[in-house]
Amino acid sequence: MKFKFDWFLKGMLVAVALAFIWPSPGAKGGFLHPELLNKIGIALVFFLNGLGLSLTSLKDGALRWKVHLLIQVCTFLVFPVLGWVLLKTTGGWMSTDLQTGFFYLCALPSTVSSSVALTVAARGNVPVAVFNATLSSLIGVVLTPFWMAWMLGSSGTSFALWPVIVDLLIWLVLPLVLGQLSRPLLATWASHNKARIQIVDRLTILTLVYTSFADTVKEGVWSNYGPVILLETIVGSTLLFVIVLALTRLLGRLLNLPVEDRIAAVFCGSKKTLASGVPMAHLIFGANPALGLILMPIMIYHPLQLAVGGVLAQRWAGRTEQD
Repeated sequence: MKFKFDWFLKGMLVAVALAFIWPSPGAKGGFLHPELLNKIGIALVFFLNGLGLSLTSLKDGALRWKVHLLIQVCTFLVFPVLGWVLLKTTGGWMSTDLQTGFFYLCALPSTVSSSVALTVAARGNVPVAVFNATLSSLIGVVLTPFWMAWMLGSSGTSFALWPVIVDLLIWLVLPLVLGQLSRPLLATWASHNKARIQIVDRLTILTLVYTSFADTVKEGVWSNYGPVILLETIVGSTLLFVIVLALTRLLGRLLNLPVEDRIAAVFCGSKKTLASGVPMAHLIFGANPALGLILMPIMIYHPLQLAVGGVLAQRWAGRTEQD
């Protein structure tokens, strides 16, 4: 499985470029009315997630507790600890908003589609990947905002947690539940129209990316930073990815997991979701004018994890029994 610079990644570049060239429509007060558009987009993304979430498929991988523990600990404990270390070591030279973005990256749940797809391509334990990717998405609804509340509170930044939780319940959890409840009626239709649904999902996320950066540009946030901010993001994202990748492989060996479980652990435990990360950021950070900067780490991390994951999947798919 080779990395492909697909239309969604190209679309992210276009959305960011358009925000710099023509930010007015997507900024506060623009004719796209982002205050309402973003909420509708978030609800749509999570309704489609709920519609595509087959909870009955989880039972096949539910009993392998050691690999589940490894993946969820890496996702929701190892990553945030690394994010905290990054905050402590870069306090003197990295901007506060970019630090927040890196910790937000670390607090996010794992991906669903790419974790499972890479596990399939690498001949790993697919039921384990499906179980943990889905479980991670559900846990992240609760743990991600709580991690951010802790991080911002410990740094002296005011963070109103309960309004965020209410927003998450209304615009994220409720649509997710409604999507799940719609499955008896719409599951067959959704299965037959999976490609079209994914296009709608991705276009909605690109719209959220545009409005995030449009506000940042309109508020003049980028005028305070030069090209070095992009270099810092690339270096920080790469460093996080390499460390977690190495840790998941090492811990999988120490736990004496079968190779198929270790493959699933690597792909699920090292991934972070852009698809849920962008809409969740709108709810957690609200009207923060630096939202585009906060999203930069996950936007760099996303293609990085796909590129390296594709190489690893191709390599591991060709292994022999002796390997």
